[in-house]
Amino acid sequence: MRYRPIRRNGEFGRVYARGKSYVNQALVLYVLKTRSKRTRVGLTATKKIGHAVQRNRARRVMKAAIDEHLDYNIGGYDLVFVARGMTPRLKSWQLSAIVAKLFAQAGLPDKAKQPGAKPPATLPPVRKPEA
Repeated sequence: MRYRPIRRNGEFGRVYARGKSYVNQALVLYVLKTRSKRTRVGLTATKKIGHAVQRNRARRVMKAAIDEHLDYNIGGYDLVFVARGMTPRLKSWQLSAIVAKLFAQAGLPDKAKQPGAKPPATLPPVRKPEA
C-alpha cells in the first residue's frame, strides 16, 4: 500500500507551522502527529534546487529512499520531506542512509530495521579489486 499524499498548500503550511523539523545537509523532515490513523507524506523541491529536471529528480530520489524506510502502519503522522541543494546530485542509496538517520532522530519506526525485513533494493555499488 502506498502512502496518502499531502497535496494542498494549507496542509503543507500546517505541518510547517505545527510540526517538528529535523535537518540534514541534503534533506529536511517535518513531522506532525495527527489524530487520523493514516500516514500522509508530502514531497517538495523548490526552484532553489534548479530547473524542472533537477526538481523532478530530487522528488524521484526522495520517493525511492522513503519507500525503503517508511512503514505505512505507524499511525497518524503527516510527514513533509523538503529537498535541499545537493539532493538531486545524490544516489538513492545515499539518500536512503540520510532518511534512516532522520527517522531515528524523529523517533519514527524504520521498516528497514525491523526483524525479517528484506535488505534495501538500492545498495552502494561494489567495487572490484584492481589486479
